[in-house]
Amino acid sequence: MALGNINEASAGMKPLLPMILSYAASSGSLVIGSAAQLATFAILARWLGVHEFSLFVAITAVASIAVHMCGLGAMECLVRRVARSRSMYPAMLGHNVILTAASGTVLVLAGAAILPVFFTVSPDPATNAAVIALMLVTNVILVRAVVLCEQIFIAHSDFSSANKVVVGFALARTAAAALACIGFGVATLAAWAVWQFAVHVVVALACLAAIRPLGRPQYRIVREELPQGLYFSIPFILRAVRQNADLLVLSLVASAEIVSSYSVARRMLESSYLAIEALNRLIYPGSAKAAAGGLHNAVGRVRKVLAAAAAIGVATAVALYALAPLLPWIFGRDYVSLVPFVRILCWVVVPLGIWAVAMEALGASGHQKQRAMVMGLGSLAGAALAAWATWYAPPTGTFVSFYVIELAMVLASWGMFARMVRLDRLRAARGER
Repeated sequence: MALGNINEASAGMKPLLPMILSYAASSGSLVIGSAAQLATFAILARWLGVHEFSLFVAITAVASIAVHMCGLGAMECLVRRVARSRSMYPAMLGHNVILTAASGTVLVLAGAAILPVFFTVSPDPATNAAVIALMLVTNVILVRAVVLCEQIFIAHSDFSSANKVVVGFALARTAAAALACIGFGVATLAAWAVWQFAVHVVVALACLAAIRPLGRPQYRIVREELPQGLYFSIPFILRAVRQNADLLVLSLVASAEIVSSYSVARRMLESSYLAIEALNRLIYPGSAKAAAGGLHNAVGRVRKVLAAAAAIGVATAVALYALAPLLPWIFGRDYVSLVPFVRILCWVVVPLGIWAVAMEALGASGHQKQRAMVMGLGSLAGAALAAWATWYAPPTGTFVSFYVIELAMVLASWGMFARMVRLDRLRAARGER
């Protein structure tokens, strides 16, 4: 009898093994990629110096907002449509190429005209504009091209190749930073911008060669996906604004050490979320299929993902809390506040992961408008709250605002999820979907 129960349990686990192994590979690749990014961050922080590194962080922060504008959300449309029907791949690839090239060009030209007014990388105006433009091309267009390659593999459920893109990209950037700074003594942002551009070009060309066997693009706009793409991208743009509002205000009212330690702690928080992101990127194509007839069809699947995300979030926060004392050894002893800042922020990953599950489910089911509404309004309100709280009581107000915002997002996202489940169930009952 006992042997029979064991055999039944073993048989019940077999369908889960491929997903468990895929998650292990996916999360492992993102963790390796995150570690490589942190290593790159640490190398640049040490070799560029405070002034040059602060310029790098500021321009990169602006580019992190622009990169969400580049492509106008077309990548999510590609993953969703191709996951449901591989025949859509040529059209969706062409759709992405056109929107990425057009929007990326506009963003780079606008940034090259505006940012030199605020940032001085070189005393020569022409060189200053050229370096900033080069950084924008690198961190907006080329980064978007590499990420598009990763998403193409995910749309085809080729997670192994997607993981290779993530890991390869991160390791290439780390190798470039180590070679440039440690090997060749690069100590200025202008010099690093050239190295950074070169390694991004190499990786982008390798990605182009990797996706070529999947088929050639059909250069046309898939018109019905334009609003869906905008609904998808706008929340991320607003979220990027919110993520930089506190850092911007903190730089005006706090010491350089506080700002530096907080920026590194924020980077650690973003890296810790990758364990949950690995789960979401693995689940998304299957959720898109499950929710094709309505979000109510995917409720059981979403509940399982929520339980897994919560468990991963808690485990990640505990690990980060325990490992925090090692960070000054990596980034330098000048980061006096780094350990307590990381230990305060690490628990944010739990509510963040919980509400992300609801948002991913809404996106996979095609409810981009509702998803955009929750994330957009949350980001706008969050940016205002973070800026005010940081100005009023730095840095304590910054930390308090973080938790208030993420907990409010949990309530808003799951409230919207429940509402759309009810509406989809009613539509199905009436035969409308």
